[in-house]
Amino acid sequence: MQELFASQSFSWQPELPDAELHYYPHFWSPKEADVLFEQLQQETPWQHDPITVFGKTYMQPRLTALYGKNSQPYSYSGITMNPHPMSKTLLEILQKIQTVDPHAYNTVLLNLYRNGKDSNGWHADNEKELGFQPRIASASFGEERFFHFKHRSDKQQRYKLRLGHGSLLIMGGAMQEHWLHQIAKTARPVKERINLTFRKLC
Repeated sequence: MQELFASQSFSWQPELPDAELHYYPHFWSPKEADVLFEQLQQETPWQHDPITVFGKTYMQPRLTALYGKNSQPYSYSGITMNPHPMSKTLLEILQKIQTVDPHAYNTVLLNLYRNGKDSNGWHADNEKELGFQPRIASASFGEERFFHFKHRSDKQQRYKLRLGHGSLLIMGGAMQEHWLHQIAKTARPVKERINLTFRKLC
């Protein structure tokens, strides 16, 4: 698996087949990211849901919360979540994202990775509620973790990207059709990470 290095301070776009990917390593300053991490950690009503994969049910290896501009629920992997109203903090984060990506995001799924045992398995954000070629804006705060992604048919196309504190990753085009991604478990000691994935429910 090849690690992609993003040394640019503003915007970086790797050349990948069947994908649109934009990475902003320092979209929020360290001070801004510290404040947002604390606000999100304290304000969010985190929930811990059972998830069913391949017929087996177990507790999701992370905590989650859903917020939206409307009351439309969101379902994935057998879980249906009903959104809380968008908070002031989340609206401010979204407003900044839309300075570089004016997509009409209306929902955000929050994930709290408490330690290296928390993870998110291989998947694509391709639920029917997201429509054709969904666009995802992923903001990261706290401990950096590797974002792994692999092409569905070209097995040589496997990469990992270090998502840092205060970074923004935007996935668009046909990426959810042709690529899978995950946040893998890690044996190294890591602190908490909060990830926000903004999306538009149709």
